[in-house]
Amino acid sequence: MAAKQAQRAGFSTRAIHHAYDPYAGTGDLNPPIHVSSTYTFPTVEDGAARFAGEQAGYVYSRVGNPTTVLLEQRIADLEGGEAALVTASGMGATTSLLWTLLKPGDEIIADKTLYGCTFGFFHHGLARFGVKITHIDLTTPANLAAAIGPATRVVFCETPANPNMRLADIAAIAAIARRHGALSVVDNTYCTPYLQRPIELGADYVVHSATKYLGGHGDLIAGAIVGPKASLDEVRFQGIKDMTGAVLSSQDAFLILRGLKTLALRMDRHCDNAQAIAELLANHAKVAVCHYPGLPGFPQHELARRQMTRPGGMLAFELKDDIEAGRRFMNALGLITRAVSLGDAESLAQHPASMTHSNFTPEERASYLISDGLVRISAGLEDTEDLLADVEQALRAA
Repeated sequence: MAAKQAQRAGFSTRAIHHAYDPYAGTGDLNPPIHVSSTYTFPTVEDGAARFAGEQAGYVYSRVGNPTTVLLEQRIADLEGGEAALVTASGMGATTSLLWTLLKPGDEIIADKTLYGCTFGFFHHGLARFGVKITHIDLTTPANLAAAIGPATRVVFCETPANPNMRLADIAAIAAIARRHGALSVVDNTYCTPYLQRPIELGADYVVHSATKYLGGHGDLIAGAIVGPKASLDEVRFQGIKDMTGAVLSSQDAFLILRGLKTLALRMDRHCDNAQAIAELLANHAKVAVCHYPGLPGFPQHELARRQMTRPGGMLAFELKDDIEAGRRFMNALGLITRAVSLGDAESLAQHPASMTHSNFTPEERASYLISDGLVRISAGLEDTEDLLADVEQALRAA
């Protein structure tokens, strides 16, 4: 689709067509997969010009490949950002960006609740090299205003947060960070740009685990960063090329391009199923609390309505009995699969204290608001009635 046509097109139209003309080249309906690791130069002078950034063209697939570049253009367009950079994993996106942005003596302020591997990278990676890690409750923006200081370089949050679904007010946090000369980074994995676009709310950068909803089928590992082009050029040539080497393969880029074509359709079904499961859990006698932004009783329901177009496909809940009841529930599931990850066609359930957040000590989990009895569900694409029947029978077993 020509760029001038795509500018006013809807989300799904751009997810299918943006930045690719099927009538050009050999006429492939689907963008071809480019599998070359290196690229040729017509002359030595051409090679020198490309290395110097004075001539457009490819040099080596660690810093650019036609298939991955198309994916980057499409993700940037959907997120409303200037540029994007795809990586070999979601952690590849987070680490490549932050290794580039931060230096010894800088501070990163993050919410109390983070994905377990992000928490591990902050404390076992960045902190070892002189970056100060500060955790505060970012559900209240005033806490950031009180904590931020001249050494603060980055403010980082997930919203909704993994795994307990806490929300951060993106617009308020981005505004506070900008006033103090800090950069805001939002992990938008749970929502995707179909449900939430942090850059349009003022955030400087967005990161994704594209393994999840963007790919959508549980058959690849990938990540993405969206932000200013000049900065992402630095991440490409420093964070990726020289530091992490977290390069996405062209084959996986092709699979994500395929996944984007059905993203809107899938996200609507994920949301429908999650809402139905959350309503069942919220009204069940054995459930102490269900955390889902689509429930009127969710503490940040109004914020969710302001910054998300729909509440998403993820939910979490806690049973009234102890952690053993949660384990009995998990083990009784039949249709819903016990597995980590999320955003797949299959519904998945996991126990964070035993799985994704097992690298936290019990004291850390308590401090960072992840109870030992918490169960997280990624609502898949199955028939709603079948999912509800499975949850009901597992609750009886609990």
